[in-house]
Amino acid sequence: MIKEEIAKAFSNGEFERTYDFIAKNAEWIVIEEDKFTGKQAIIDNCEQVGNYFKSVTTDLKTLNTIADGNNVVINGTAEFLREGKRVSFVSACDVYEFNDVNQIQKITSYCIQSK
Repeated sequence: MIKEEIAKAFSNGEFERTYDFIAKNAEWIVIEEDKFTGKQAIIDNCEQVGNYFKSVTTDLKTLNTIADGNNVVINGTAEFLREGKRVSFVSACDVYEFNDVNQIQKITSYCIQSK
């Protein structure tokens, strides 16, 4: 996969497809929420998020993908429904920094939850 495909898969919750492309010492910062350091910590969090995604109906939309060199930015929305009712709606932007061997070195996620 190319950088844009890796970033889009991760942002769309297709985490397992991206595991081979996460650097061993990668970092994932979710602004104002959490920080995960190291590939295994990132994968562990992906598994938790993935389990949540399985417990709801998820409608993820990618609005923009911007790529420049080793950086990819994805923004979009996520709507989560349970029994036909909205549980939450999030506007998000993920900034990916790749190393020179096409692995994610750093992710900075900005997630704004609608009230």
